[in-house]
Amino acid sequence: MSSLPAIATVVGSGTMGPGIAATLVRAGAEVRVYDISAEALAKAENTFAFASGVLEQLGSDTVEGGSVSFTTDIAAALSGSLFVIEAVPEKIELKKTVLGQIESLVGKDVIIATNTSGIPITAMAESMTVPGRFVGMHWSNPPHLIPMIEVIPGKATDAAVTDQLVEIVKAFGYHPVIEKEIAGFVENRVLYAILRECVALLEEGIVTPEGLDTAVKWGIGYKLSVIGPTRLLDMAGMDIYAAVSSYLNKELNSDTETPQVVTDMIAAGKLGFKTGGGMYEYGEGDVAAKLKDITAGLVAARKTLSSITPV
Repeated sequence: MSSLPAIATVVGSGTMGPGIAATLVRAGAEVRVYDISAEALAKAENTFAFASGVLEQLGSDTVEGGSVSFTTDIAAALSGSLFVIEAVPEKIELKKTVLGQIESLVGKDVIIATNTSGIPITAMAESMTVPGRFVGMHWSNPPHLIPMIEVIPGKATDAAVTDQLVEIVKAFGYHPVIEKEIAGFVENRVLYAILRECVALLEEGIVTPEGLDTAVKWGIGYKLSVIGPTRLLDMAGMDIYAAVSSYLNKELNSDTETPQVVTDMIAAGKLGFKTGGGMYEYGEGDVAAKLKDITAGLVAARKTLSSITPV
């Protein structure tokens, strides 16, 4: 764990910040979580406690010395920090403003990473005074349970910074994936390609939401969680892939706009878990119960996958 900075700051306490903090604390870091909103920080403390409990349930290694604090004072959050993760909302101008604040309060050798889901790293670094120390660090949600992080250097990122971030990720037991800069990065590009086809099948009435979830969970997800797509190509055979793709690819959905069924749901105020209705309807207590089931499932799956040799 020696590659993990002793003091780290998470700037932004929304969806991802608390889980990121819990992961770093368990690995032995002193973590400061900053947000402009005291109300957001109060929620973050509860989410941090939940994420820490999940990590305890997971049984991941614990390194002594880890601690967390929550503050609305950005100068205090960054004082003496050796590593900064920016996790504010996905608005490039907001991120640029926050990055400027961070740079004014930390040393020039401190790595600043962004948890953006797809904003170009190069574009975000344009106004930075030391763009070479800026790098993409995309955690997958929930960050305390998905042990993979995309490492995305921008055009100005120093190679040594990329290498350092890879070692930091390995230090808390996660799998770093170095990628070239591309819109959405690798994980979301693959995910959204799958989701586009899934929603198209629902719109065409080919399958029900329940049937679709079952087919993807057990037919695709189960295989890919163990094998991986490129290894799956080898296992299936390039000749088989060529034969099927020759007629199937032209039938796959290629829309470039947001699906109508999704925009209709948004207009109707049906956003999913957060409103109690989306593709499914949720009664009183259903969302909490489903989140509990999902967390338990992810914990069990991670334990199992961690115990086998990747194919």
